[in-house]
Amino acid sequence: MPAVSTKEFTRAPNHFDARITADGSSPWPVEPGRYRLIVSRACPWASRALVVRRLLGLEHAISVGVADPIQDERSWRFTLDPDGRDPVLGISYLHEAYHAADPAYAGGISVPAIVDIPSGRLVTNDYPTITTDLSTQWRACHRPGAPDLYPEHLREEIDEVNRRVFRDVNNGVYRAGFAGDQEAYADAYHRLFACLDGLSERLEGRRYLVGDTITEADIRLFTTLVRFDAVYHGHFKCNKRKLTEMPVLWAYARDLYQTPGFHDTVDFDHIKRHYYMVHTDINPTRIVPEGPDLTGWLTPHGREALGGRPFGDGTPPGPPPPGEAAPTIEELTAAGR
Repeated sequence: MPAVSTKEFTRAPNHFDARITADGSSPWPVEPGRYRLIVSRACPWASRALVVRRLLGLEHAISVGVADPIQDERSWRFTLDPDGRDPVLGISYLHEAYHAADPAYAGGISVPAIVDIPSGRLVTNDYPTITTDLSTQWRACHRPGAPDLYPEHLREEIDEVNRRVFRDVNNGVYRAGFAGDQEAYADAYHRLFACLDGLSERLEGRRYLVGDTITEADIRLFTTLVRFDAVYHGHFKCNKRKLTEMPVLWAYARDLYQTPGFHDTVDFDHIKRHYYMVHTDINPTRIVPEGPDLTGWLTPHGREALGGRPFGDGTPPGPPPPGEAAPTIEELTAAGR
């Protein structure tokens, strides 16, 4: 039996895990307009929060700040905004909110991050809890017709699917990409594709992962799948098959992408530039690939034949607020990106 590698990629725990609650059980109460969600559209963990916020119609309750996809040594930066400062928080770098919460903090600076606007302090960077709390704690602020993305009677099954998907897919691509030796890489690679094969079997006869509507489980899988061919297949050496070569998962991902609330959060330009330009240990030339061809995301998927109701008894979200929509595939293609 081969020795266990000591050079596996290990994701650091989230240091700031405070909860924003509706019942006053934490120091941070649900309060529309009080908090700002900081994201990068390049980041799959942050993209979860963007999709959930859109589907639930929380744009009026929680504002959003989008960081430049290219970090520097000082962390995520707000160079996309006028004067290089977030227009609400007035900061140039996300680390300023982290250090406002804990001046001695010396760990990583990650997104998504929810910041308390009055104090400028980071509240939480605990990405798994952020999205479930948006579904449960912020319910009074949901739009009329918002779907239930974390229905109580399905939570045990959703949580079980999420654990497996996180271990072998969401985090699995990083375990392959940042492995420190061949053994660690091979273990992550084989676990990833075994899990993808299992998910393909699960989704062959059902439209969504759990139940007959979109849930938290679908959102968490989608944000990895939508980056698979553009980044993970080549950059992270997850090259057994492309997503486009996995018929069930490719149709499933297109179905979600074409659902209102998903595609308008996906920015393939930010995704590619971040991974290929920031991970210089993997890609020292910082060359960003021209491909893949994105137009396939717009082709029919045929998943409607499986039934299911994307929003359950609810309705699709309306258009995103002005300035929040990610560029469309048509716009990116016209711009040569």
